[in-house]
Amino acid sequence: MSGQARLAIDYGSASTVAVLAWPDGRWTPVTVDGVPAMPSAVWVAEDTSVWTGQQAWQAAAHQPHRFVPAPQRLAEQSIDIDGLQVEATDLVAATLRRIAEHAGQLVGGPIEDVRLVVPAGWGPRRRTWMRHAAHRAGLGQPRLVEAPVAVAEHLLATGTQAPVGAYLMVVDVGGGAEATVLRRGPAGFEVLATLADPAAGGDAIDHALATALAGQGDGGGWAWAASVRTAKEALAQHAAITVPQPAGTAVVATSVMLEQAARPVLQRVGQLAVDAVIAAELTPADLAGVYLVGGTARLPAAAAVIAERTGLTPRAVEDPMLTAARGAADANTNIVTVGGGGGPEPEVPPARRVLPVAVAGFASLAMISQMLLTIDWRGVYPNEWALPSWGQLAMASVFAVIACLSAGTLLGALAAAHSAEHATRSPGGTVSLGILSAVSLGMGLASLYAVVAAQYLGMPVGPFLRWALLPVTPIVGLALVAAILAALQWRTPSGGWSALLSFPTGSVLAAAIGMGLVQYSMTADRWPDMVLFIEVAGRVGGLLIGIGAVMALIRPWLLRLVIGAPLAVITAAITSYRMLGVLAGIYATAVAMWWVYRLWTRLVRTPAAHP
Repeated sequence: MSGQARLAIDYGSASTVAVLAWPDGRWTPVTVDGVPAMPSAVWVAEDTSVWTGQQAWQAAAHQPHRFVPAPQRLAEQSIDIDGLQVEATDLVAATLRRIAEHAGQLVGGPIEDVRLVVPAGWGPRRRTWMRHAAHRAGLGQPRLVEAPVAVAEHLLATGTQAPVGAYLMVVDVGGGAEATVLRRGPAGFEVLATLADPAAGGDAIDHALATALAGQGDGGGWAWAASVRTAKEALAQHAAITVPQPAGTAVVATSVMLEQAARPVLQRVGQLAVDAVIAAELTPADLAGVYLVGGTARLPAAAAVIAERTGLTPRAVEDPMLTAARGAADANTNIVTVGGGGGPEPEVPPARRVLPVAVAGFASLAMISQMLLTIDWRGVYPNEWALPSWGQLAMASVFAVIACLSAGTLLGALAAAHSAEHATRSPGGTVSLGILSAVSLGMGLASLYAVVAAQYLGMPVGPFLRWALLPVTPIVGLALVAAILAALQWRTPSGGWSALLSFPTGSVLAAAIGMGLVQYSMTADRWPDMVLFIEVAGRVGGLLIGIGAVMALIRPWLLRLVIGAPLAVITAAITSYRMLGVLAGIYATAVAMWWVYRLWTRLVRTPAAHP
């Protein structure tokens, strides 16, 4: 029996649940201390032994300084327990070991097939850390299954309709909250976007309820926290309950008090769900369903408050605490697992994201082609020399980098799909890989332009490389900052990574047409009847370059008119052969400033907290 059983463990920040499943479809929860949800908290004794579950909470009442309420949130850290350094890995392993022991007692022996549920937002380091904890617990090399994917597969197995191509959202509210948007593909579910907020879950509700009850008594300490948590769970079924205090008289908690304490927290969960939909580049109407899981999902007001914020009505699933574990226990080869080999291809941006890539790419090719085909030759053969259009070479390089960066998420998806490690790479890691690939490709194209132009004109390559690479260096540097932030899982920008990398198409068109007109005015044959037209074309070209720079920096049309008019007049006035490089420099500076603004407003600056 033990050889056929599968053990799935959902180790959360507040509690840990596990289920055993068999090939014939039978399953059972693994109970510890008589309940299916074992607290994840631990207590470290003086002899370094680790107490788990209810024993840990009981010991915390007497020696609170040895109590660790949420070891999962201390991943890869060492904790000082009364002067003793203890690794968080060992604390997590203690809980996993106890779960495994109880599961082994149920099946009569050790279990070989073990699955661990992990948050979708965890990167490779935290997933590897969880593997190490499982190994120390004697679980071997467990299979990791992303929580929302496990939930989605369980819903599908229990009758939920989700055709291929459908989008689902899973809102997991346990000790914290995680909102994930998934798409069902031919090979299973894939994560499109996931956002987490540790301060928007059951722990925050416990704190708010404890604060509300504190006015009635003198509660405090871990024993009081345990009483409040128990009261919160009981109020899901009862209108009022008496909450004992370690010292003093008991206080009364009501369902109304719980709803008032939980509402601000649940509103944050709702906003997290809204942000996840935006990050997936979808609209609420695109979702086939929103499903609420986790221990806090059992609160009566949870679905209603989240619906108020999102406009979407979440569906509470049966046994919300066990859903992810049951899905992981039934995981088959169709589920997207971490480190498990196959799975759906990484997300590819929507088709509308191809437009900025195409426009900037064609603009880049047009610039370098016009430069080479309209060279101004001076002198008499065989003593001819060329006057290259340095500004046009710089603009061609800028457009090449813009095109490559606009394709950053697509490049990342393609590179990850052909990488041996793509199954363990986080979404942020995929984006980071895409940006690095885009930077490499963009700089390579700029260098290629310089070398080809130098060879074609028979001139030293040094000046060409300077004009091709120096204008794009600030842009590339800022893009590398974005790659680092993506790799560190800083946060998913509003609108998603594809939107962040997508440069304004109108700006590229205006600047490209403008530089083309300027180059035409510098190299066209000046027939008497064409002089005025050529001169006007050059001034209009300079005007368009200024407009393109303003379009990159400013979005409101009124401000574009107010600020853009003077700049456009200046660029039109200074248009000349000697100033081509200056015009290109103005536009390259505008692109770099666009990147600064983009990184600051969408990645670096902390979003305002939602009430």
